[in-house]
Amino acid sequence: MQALPLFLQRIGIPSLILFIALAWQQPALAQADSPASAEQLASTVYPSAVREVVEQRCVACHGCYDAPCQLKMDTWMGFARGAHEDKVYDGTRLLSAQLTRLYEDATTIEGWRQKGFYSVLDAQDPKQGLAYQMLVLKEEYPAPKTGRLPSNFDFSLDREQSCSSPEDFQSYREDRPYQGMPYGFPGLDPERLHTLTQWLEDGAPGVAAAPLSSEEQLAIGKWEAFFNGASDKQRLVSRYIYEHLFIGNIYFDTLPGPRNWYSLVRSRTPPGEPIDIIATRRPYDSPGDDPFFYRLQRRHLSLLAKRHMPYALNPDRMERWEALFLAPEFSVDALPGYDGKDSANPFITFQQLPVQSRYRFMLEEAHFTIMAYIKGPVCRGQVALNVINDHFWVAFTRPEVADPSQNAAFLAKHAKEMRLPQAKATLVGTLIQWHSYAKGQRKFLKAKADATAKLIKEHNIALDLDIIWDGGSEQNDNAALTIFRHMDSATVVKGFVGQPPKTMWVIDYSLLERIHYLLVAGFDVYGAVGHQLESRLYMDFLRMEGEQNFLLFLPENERIKVRDYWYRGAESHVTDYLFSPENQRYERPTSVDYKTNAHRLELMEKFASHIPASVNERLTVKHQALAELMDSQNTSFSYLPEVAFVQIIDRRGERDYFSLIHNQALKNNAQLFQEEDRRVPAEDTLTVTHGMTGAYPNMYFQLTEGELAGFAKAIRNLSSSEDYTALVDRYGVRRTAPWFWKLNDDMYDFHREHVGEEAGLFDLNRYENR
Repeated sequence: MQALPLFLQRIGIPSLILFIALAWQQPALAQADSPASAEQLASTVYPSAVREVVEQRCVACHGCYDAPCQLKMDTWMGFARGAHEDKVYDGTRLLSAQLTRLYEDATTIEGWRQKGFYSVLDAQDPKQGLAYQMLVLKEEYPAPKTGRLPSNFDFSLDREQSCSSPEDFQSYREDRPYQGMPYGFPGLDPERLHTLTQWLEDGAPGVAAAPLSSEEQLAIGKWEAFFNGASDKQRLVSRYIYEHLFIGNIYFDTLPGPRNWYSLVRSRTPPGEPIDIIATRRPYDSPGDDPFFYRLQRRHLSLLAKRHMPYALNPDRMERWEALFLAPEFSVDALPGYDGKDSANPFITFQQLPVQSRYRFMLEEAHFTIMAYIKGPVCRGQVALNVINDHFWVAFTRPEVADPSQNAAFLAKHAKEMRLPQAKATLVGTLIQWHSYAKGQRKFLKAKADATAKLIKEHNIALDLDIIWDGGSEQNDNAALTIFRHMDSATVVKGFVGQPPKTMWVIDYSLLERIHYLLVAGFDVYGAVGHQLESRLYMDFLRMEGEQNFLLFLPENERIKVRDYWYRGAESHVTDYLFSPENQRYERPTSVDYKTNAHRLELMEKFASHIPASVNERLTVKHQALAELMDSQNTSFSYLPEVAFVQIIDRRGERDYFSLIHNQALKNNAQLFQEEDRRVPAEDTLTVTHGMTGAYPNMYFQLTEGELAGFAKAIRNLSSSEDYTALVDRYGVRRTAPWFWKLNDDMYDFHREHVGEEAGLFDLNRYENR
């Protein structure tokens, strides 16, 4: 009998009824290692009982580009595809890697075999299959049940992978007897183990996905008709929408029944026919000379917190887009092509679309827009993410304010100066390009400053918070955002969360658009190291521009002082850029009225007061002992992991959950390497949020409400690695804890109830062993 679903176990359904319920399954559609058509393969899913186990135990490590040996188990198709020796994340490659995106770069098992993927099954003897043997190995050599795992367990992100094939598994078994699956965690309980092994013995069959309701099919038809309008105006609008939403998990939020998830794709086939996806490296690459169509492709994916970006389609959304893009009077004289570098430059490609419409489109869903930078094409990104601080707030300029960044003619005229890195960058070229980009950015900022000065004179514009978008009359909760960086991953949440950070950005339309085309549309996770480094170096300028937009609201004599504090010890090429005349845009006086001498903090408080949605009640901490941890900077925080989740049990047995987010302080973050040399532990802070903030927990803590004050005191008093070990010994839940999986399940159940459609499964690849 297969493992019982957890919710059925809890409510105590009689075992006979359970047996009957679980025995009924949809008919098997395909065997994992058997030929199947592309359409059949794309519509095959795990049997329900198997999917539950895979999501609860396997996807924690095998769910994204960084899945060990590329064995992605977030879909049945990914499991059927199998494993590959090559890493997607390889910081040493000088040439771009082959593309291996599920649903896109091959559509049949045979196609994946031709790309070098090998099966983790054995059609002749299922018990000799790699997946089966890895599970059995864990049972034969279980992990310790207490303490830390031995040092021969390597949990580093760039560890050498042992992508064993079925043929050489015996050698793996002899060399790594304690490295069965799940790797570095307790094994499966007997029921879940039986569910998986029985399924593998049966050939790992998939079942047909449940058919779509007539209402959902009708919604798809309406939206595909919208995306494929015949006029040039509609076609250009659809291109713009596609290049911004291709990365999202699209769903229909007003339809009843279970959620289905879609990707917006380009297809050779029109609506009503099976999708034949056009798989280009980037969304703005040419789809070819033949006609193509925008389609909504259903994707059967487990939702992972590290990449889940929900985006709802509904009648209100269509009405809003029609008002933004189709109702305004403008003409499209000719559709832009896809050739050359201009296709990567939105200020040239989309100059015929109203800037206000483009900005509103991104701004009104700014959480999604910024989240795409964070989660986008990457599952991890130290190269890209060490360009930002660990904790900062983001606000936006108000649409329709007199601003050169919201003028199509100005943006098109200076588009060349805002050119973005191309995917063909070389490692040697990268070192030269920084100065080239700096030159272009100086020209752009000079032109922007001159145009701004002219507008100020013409319209008598005051430099105050009226320039800042407050969410409008509808009090849009995208107006204030907080970003947390956790070493090589990051999180974006709504509201100004936590204590006032060291830095803050103010983003206008041109900056918002450039970041999207740099880090989402134009970033290639399969690209050579030169492309990825160049993207990171270019992001230096965009970060500095966002920070300088904030500095302009400070008193004139304070701006350079604060900027210099942010860039302590920066290398000469950075300071030369910052101190150049084009960047000394500080002669314009602020109109903000200050009441204290703590200008930076007061300004951040004014931003928070200006934006009604700046307070995120869902994340606000009510426990005083935890809230007080945010009151100061403290070296003791430097011993904590990047992200920890805390379960607190009160006297009635009720459970509540919190996140501890360690914000590491740096003298500056304008350098690519040697981050440890720039650390300032005495300036570290800790942000505490209600619920789970972050996709990659590094540690779980579990304590009673009565222990809370002692737990908080122990954190404030950390002074050594030994102190942290003692903290984990008393309150932590190590990888070896027999109840680890139960706690992990409880954490996710709360998270799903707490955030709804935004919820995704946690990734445990970064869970610590210290």
